[in-house]
Amino acid sequence: MSFSVTEPSLRQKWIAGVLVVGYALITILPLIWIITTGFKSPADAIAYPPKVFFEPTLEGYVNLFTTRTRVTDETLAALGPPTTWYDAIVRQYDMVIAGPSRYGERFLNSVIIGFGSTFLSVFLGTIAAYAFSRFRVPLKDDLLFFILSTRMMPPIAVAIPIFLMFRQFGLNDTHLGMIMLYTAVNLSLSVWLLKGFIDEIPVEYEEAALIDGYTRFQAFIKVVLPQAATGIASTAIFCLIFAWNEYAFAVLLTSGTAQTAPPFIPTIIGVGGQDWPAVAAGATLFLVPVMVFTILLRKHLLRGITFGAVRK
Repeated sequence: MSFSVTEPSLRQKWIAGVLVVGYALITILPLIWIITTGFKSPADAIAYPPKVFFEPTLEGYVNLFTTRTRVTDETLAALGPPTTWYDAIVRQYDMVIAGPSRYGERFLNSVIIGFGSTFLSVFLGTIAAYAFSRFRVPLKDDLLFFILSTRMMPPIAVAIPIFLMFRQFGLNDTHLGMIMLYTAVNLSLSVWLLKGFIDEIPVEYEEAALIDGYTRFQAFIKVVLPQAATGIASTAIFCLIFAWNEYAFAVLLTSGTAQTAPPFIPTIIGVGGQDWPAVAAGATLFLVPVMVFTILLRKHLLRGITFGAVRK
């Protein structure tokens, strides 16, 4: 009977499949619970034992995007019947919609700061990584170690000095300040990841381009960048995930103008306290941009994680 050391047996495939499916279900269960909670009523969201089957409602999303105020029965009667489905939901609690909530603004702040810092981190990281990979930089190893050392402590450990610097330069609660901060935190990761990718690109490609009359910059743009697209995409995903989900600095350094969604979502208050359906709805919508960004670049991400793992 022949035996292969590389081809797994049918039994091993079944065991691996069961383990993968089980791990996937355990991992995705909290996400499914958050999504379903966004469609529960406030009473169903805090029911004990927890309700798995419930009558879905969009009350959480209505509360997420609106601010409401309680009015008297006489005022409700004077207003007449509700004209929209979301107005009807609010009227059930003797309330009327007073205006939009601040969630849209906070979400837009997250988009500006998250994608802005990701672009800068990848842009500056690509240039620095190319220089370290291709040129004789004095004290290269020491500089690379210094860049790496910025990741050796949790970023929040330097929160007080950063807070004092931001206050001194007027960067508190500004988009520019948060973009610069997240760029500084992500830059070390960007440089080290991209240097590894660029090191794997044969230098002979650039030399051939230079012989054909390309300048160094043209060779970088037309030869290196296309080859490094996989690494750039992978790095961008990791940088965006950090900037998108960051909570501690956002709480400390923003309060209004530049506040992002993570510190805002837990502050959503309903009629009887924490509005859990609105919180879950906000968290669900907050997942969408990063999820879409990752799905669009998933092929690059899978290739980027294993790039250079096998040398010929």
